[in-house]
Amino acid sequence: MRMWTREELYRPLKEKAEIADLHDYVSKSAYRQAYHVQPVTGLLNDPNGFILHKGVWHLFYQWCPWGAVHGIKYWYHVVSKDLIQWKNAGICIRPDTDMDNYGAYSGSAISAKDAICLFYTGNHRDPDFVRKPKTCLVKLYDDGRTAKLPWPLFDENPAYTENQRDPKIIYVEEKKSYYMLLGAQNAAMRGCVLVYESANLVDGWFFAGSLHVPGFEDFGDMWECPSIERICGRDVLMFCPQHIYLPRRGKAVNHSGYILGEMDWDRLVFTPSGSFHVLDFGFDFYAAECAANFKSADHTYLTAWMGLPDGSYPTDEEGWQGCLTLPRELSVRDRRLIQKPLPGLADLRNKEVRPSEMILPESCEMMVMCSGGDLELRLFTRKDLSGGLVISYQEEFHMITVDRSGMNLRINPEQGEIRQHLIDNELTQLRVFIDRSSVEIFVNEGDAVFTARVFPTEEEGNFYLSPNANARIWTLKSAVVDDFCA
Repeated sequence: MRMWTREELYRPLKEKAEIADLHDYVSKSAYRQAYHVQPVTGLLNDPNGFILHKGVWHLFYQWCPWGAVHGIKYWYHVVSKDLIQWKNAGICIRPDTDMDNYGAYSGSAISAKDAICLFYTGNHRDPDFVRKPKTCLVKLYDDGRTAKLPWPLFDENPAYTENQRDPKIIYVEEKKSYYMLLGAQNAAMRGCVLVYESANLVDGWFFAGSLHVPGFEDFGDMWECPSIERICGRDVLMFCPQHIYLPRRGKAVNHSGYILGEMDWDRLVFTPSGSFHVLDFGFDFYAAECAANFKSADHTYLTAWMGLPDGSYPTDEEGWQGCLTLPRELSVRDRRLIQKPLPGLADLRNKEVRPSEMILPESCEMMVMCSGGDLELRLFTRKDLSGGLVISYQEEFHMITVDRSGMNLRINPEQGEIRQHLIDNELTQLRVFIDRSSVEIFVNEGDAVFTARVFPTEEEGNFYLSPNANARIWTLKSAVVDDFCA
């Protein structure tokens, strides 16, 4: 494994030609995705600024161009008209000022009249390499121009540790005020959310206090990517608690999840109506973000980083890592969030193949209809149907298990290779989206989702399905233009 110097990790990208050869090399990878957003080179992590603006979907992600490493970070921009077909639009935010001299970290967006306002954490480092986080603003105008506010909206809060980041902008109509949520860590090394308030977007920001979430005062040592969403008439607190073990999550310590409850903006109290739930029960899902400026009574949209802060993957040696999940339709059913595949994904279906041949296309959709009893679905098996990714269901316990320990290329085994979840109802359907290096498994029309990165070798091209279930399989067309736009 290559050892990177600090100078290499944080070297600014001055021109496209500096990474042209790396892009050519990356583009030849057998694991490049067909219909998932992925980096042109280097590392992709958190999705940022997910927004519908004047009929166009805009999405950004943190990007380190030099390799599969967490070095200097840019905001890379992709656009879509339908959340299915995506095009690269190039770099939007560059770390080119003193306030963000070591990277433009995660954040969010809100629409203005002629621009999208992008709020992010400037990763400033002093000469001793001590971090001084700053909350910054860039305007992306409708004509493509960008303008960075030359000073931060506010600096770090000295009462908390240096871990203050990921601003989420929220306008609260009844208060006629903007709020900014920051993931943070208090002096006792516990995760929390800082709240800032202002009557306008550009100035006047003041510290309103720390969000109080009764019962969650000691729940991980850092909360990243906080957000409060209003979905189907319910308040939802989303965040990523770090360095905490959760049931049936193996040795994973970084999670992306939510709490349903009620938000009181006057007292800055979020009162839970239940427990913390992870958004995705699989292996590779983090930093989920909901779409801004999208109004619907019955759903919103969500995407996330298909990766983990401390994960490593086989493509690291090829000079790239990471992708985003498919955008998902998000709603509330009873006491849980429900995630469904977008209806438009059906338009990607190209050719239906015969399941009886037990050959697994590299990019496909599999619809499995269950008729009762236990079930086993093995993906990416060898020709003798051994090994692979095993999806099983125990009817007696309503338990779904996903086990990827049978793959030739093992991924982060130290974090555990098995994930499980108890579903409320009988298993009736699995809808599985397979790309060249990922699997997303939707259970019972969104009752649960399991996401996993997988890197099948040439001999892992078959599958097995229990005889008490039926499957339909469609190959899927490409939906992401993997061109070189920097």
